[in-house]
Amino acid sequence: MKKKIVSLMMVAAMALSLTACGSTSNSSTDSSSDSKAETTEAAEEEKAESTGVSITILNSKTEIQTQFEEMAEAYSAKTGVDVEVYNADTDTTVASQVATRYASNDPYTITMVDAKDVYSLADDYAYDLSSEEWAANTDLAIEVNGKLAGFPVCVEARGVIYNADAIEAITGETFDPSSVSTLADFQALLDTLVAGGMEQPVGVLSEYWSLGAHYFAEVYEQQADPESFVNGLLAGTEDLENNAKFNELMDTFDTLIAYNYAKGSASNADREETSMKLAQGDIAFMFGGNWDWSVINQYDYTENMGIMPVPEDTTDDTNTKLVGGGSKYFIVDASENTSDEQRQAALDFLNWLVFDADGNSFLTVDCALVPAFSNIDASALDPLSASVKKYADAGALIANYNYLPDDHMTYVGQELMQKYLDEAMTRSELATAVTEYFKTATPIEH
Repeated sequence: MKKKIVSLMMVAAMALSLTACGSTSNSSTDSSSDSKAETTEAAEEEKAESTGVSITILNSKTEIQTQFEEMAEAYSAKTGVDVEVYNADTDTTVASQVATRYASNDPYTITMVDAKDVYSLADDYAYDLSSEEWAANTDLAIEVNGKLAGFPVCVEARGVIYNADAIEAITGETFDPSSVSTLADFQALLDTLVAGGMEQPVGVLSEYWSLGAHYFAEVYEQQADPESFVNGLLAGTEDLENNAKFNELMDTFDTLIAYNYAKGSASNADREETSMKLAQGDIAFMFGGNWDWSVINQYDYTENMGIMPVPEDTTDDTNTKLVGGGSKYFIVDASENTSDEQRQAALDFLNWLVFDADGNSFLTVDCALVPAFSNIDASALDPLSASVKKYADAGALIANYNYLPDDHMTYVGQELMQKYLDEAMTRSELATAVTEYFKTATPIEH
């Protein structure tokens, strides 16, 4: 089938700069020069001889571009394989950038994409990774039509973030998240905290992305068959108002609202203030994900924190799992534009990430990512990410649903859930509004 290739400006290559180690002593200019010369000479002796093979990597997680460039330089020096890292253009989609390279017969050897991109690119462009050793160390790789196409770069997950130190200061007992998996148990603990002096023990982030793309999205993700359920909503055949999972999650959300420190003006609550209150133990719980650590760690936080599943009175096991999974994936080019030598170098690089101590350190220390592989040590991770890693290793993650309509997050999160958070909309009105939205929503092809 003839493929439609979107012509876009190619991402500019990021030049890798080589810097010599300098001296911080008060030696003379000659002595400093001699020291630099010795350091350079030693580095040259350690540098591997070039293999003549070069590979390119497109990095779509742009916040770690500097780390990728530094890694590429070190990896090239160690292996003799020239590695060039491109920073994805944030003004256009990764799929379009990949298409541009294919149109030029110059594809990236390794491309970092989102899950939905793996499904769209796998058949035509992705090399089959089924025989790779690392595949046995993860449950998060993506298979498409019998082909293992997506190498999981990292894991992100969401649930209820807790401050165990704040809880234990009141209860006098070690906090076990599994002891509050039901809504009844959770509410009992909240009442204990209130009685102990924490008048409002919950924070709810009011941002539309948290409400629409994260919390309400669990209504779809926790269904027995999310794909069938969403298709039913799109077709207008699902009864959302009487759906068990919708009501279980909204029962929990009502409880979060009832104990919310910002109750009454919740949609105006500041994310930084909420995160600060959780970090310092003024509140004990906040719905969120391991990405929230980047805000929490700006304050005087306590170390004993983590993420637990959303408490629910449910008949399934969804209240024992976080929702999440691989948030970025590598695909290796399968086209004739990549040589067998380049492809092998790409496969070697993926194995280096999983099995080499330096590769592990690049993921967990340099980039602070939650690794998707059970053999990689996560002891250097922050408390929230370490918690996510524990659930991922145990296979206790409910998969993200990646195919909601493009405007779902803004409409459901901003127009509906913010109103519900402020108690300006009933549950019945919310269900009706979401149902009507799906009747005219544009499905995502996949």
